[in-house]
Amino acid sequence: MARKALKLASWTSMALAASGGYLYSNKYLDPNDFGAVRVGRAVATTAVISYDYLTSLRSVPYGSEEYLQLRSKVHLRSARRLCELCCANRGTFIKVGQHLGALDYLLPEEYTSTLKVLHSQAPQSSMQEVRQVIREDLGKEIHDLFLSFDDTPLGAASLAQVHKAVLRDGRTVAVKVQHPKVQAQSSKDILLMEVLALAVKQLFPEFEFMWLVDEAKKNLPLELDFLNEGRNAEKVAQMLKHFDFLKVPRIYWELSTKRVLLMEFVEGGQVNDRDYMERNRIDVNEISCYLGKMYSEMIFVNGFVHCDPHPGNVLVRKHPDTGKAEIILLDHGLYQVLTEEFRLDYCHLWQSLIWMDMEGVKRYSQRLGAGDLYPLFACMLTARSWDSVNRGISQAPVTASEDLEIRSNAANYLPQISQLLNHVPRQMLLIFKTNDLLRSIEATLGTRACASSFLNMSRCCIRALAKHKKKNTCSFFRRIQISFSEAFNLWQISLHELLLRVKGLRLASWVSALLCWLFPVSL
Repeated sequence: MARKALKLASWTSMALAASGGYLYSNKYLDPNDFGAVRVGRAVATTAVISYDYLTSLRSVPYGSEEYLQLRSKVHLRSARRLCELCCANRGTFIKVGQHLGALDYLLPEEYTSTLKVLHSQAPQSSMQEVRQVIREDLGKEIHDLFLSFDDTPLGAASLAQVHKAVLRDGRTVAVKVQHPKVQAQSSKDILLMEVLALAVKQLFPEFEFMWLVDEAKKNLPLELDFLNEGRNAEKVAQMLKHFDFLKVPRIYWELSTKRVLLMEFVEGGQVNDRDYMERNRIDVNEISCYLGKMYSEMIFVNGFVHCDPHPGNVLVRKHPDTGKAEIILLDHGLYQVLTEEFRLDYCHLWQSLIWMDMEGVKRYSQRLGAGDLYPLFACMLTARSWDSVNRGISQAPVTASEDLEIRSNAANYLPQISQLLNHVPRQMLLIFKTNDLLRSIEATLGTRACASSFLNMSRCCIRALAKHKKKNTCSFFRRIQISFSEAFNLWQISLHELLLRVKGLRLASWVSALLCWLFPVSL
């Protein structure tokens, strides 16, 4: 009996050793793709982060200077561990990490600044994997479909990567190819995140992260369907066709599937690349104004919102024919469709914020699920302090000290922020993410919170509310009345904008005259 057991153990050891050697030597088999490895890594990281928070802050008086310094160190350690987990498990984990990294002013700065690197550390599929996906979905080899196909991708994201290619008829295209393992892993990853979020809630009842899992569960299947992305691209192109500054690449449906998307190839610089804009003589203020107009139209008027405007998805260029500045909008996988009730309440809320109607701010914030936390909700939405909200967010741009104050308060109010995010309508979550990404672009361009952006938002709100009122009345005279009121309100905004410009020009002339008087130039 002992001899049989020894023999069985020997054969088992040899089999395990041979399997291990094969896996190690086979470069196409990655241990990170095995469920046990991914689950074990995620559980271990969650346990270590939880233990760090439970033990590191236990013996320090809450709210003291020492507590704040120590908490910042724990935030940073935990953010780095979370970032390492996302990079190792890839796919869905990177997607969720990118979402967290975009939530400026909602999460502690240690998390957002650390997780922002995930936008540039997405996984890259090998050419063998790319060929396999194209062969399986299009039924042909790459050389049968394309005259040329660049092996090095133009960019890699959490779910896919894009290659430049030339079709047999000479058209230059961008080929978006899904990472082959993402589809199979995504549902298991989301289930794992759900279990871990529930476990964290047991340890820290004040923190609610199920909103993040719910969003991933709802949105990931849509993002993994490239045919849905193509339909979104065509819909937004038609919806915003009156904006001659917007370019949405054309979709080539004959060579597109759920995992492969062929698009018109359009070159440009990233929207946060100031050097590129200076070299190409593109006005950053003009681009910022275009972005504001585009997103205000999507949110307030149409209720169909592109929710992933990170710099890699928003390019700028000079139009080759007209020479005018143009925005190229890419990656249409993630859109939020707003219900009419939500969209109108959101319109009223922003109107109240812009025109300092604090009763309206309270009423419409509560209608959007904020409850008694409406001041925090208004601060999260505008990324301004409550004092600035009361004084009027369009009256003065954000200062460095206010920016620092907001980031500090994000750490102090994290339990309340988590509670709020768990109670607002699900539509609000992607709006928060979109707002933060747009604000990040504006901050890089140095155009954040300028008065014209708020006035453009107000124009869209007035048009959207007037359109709703006209749709819900049968009276011809009432429609005429609404149209006159709409035209008058829009005229008031244009007049206000003109006065601001005149005031700015007058101030500039005063400053110029003062400088000439102080520093006369001798001829």
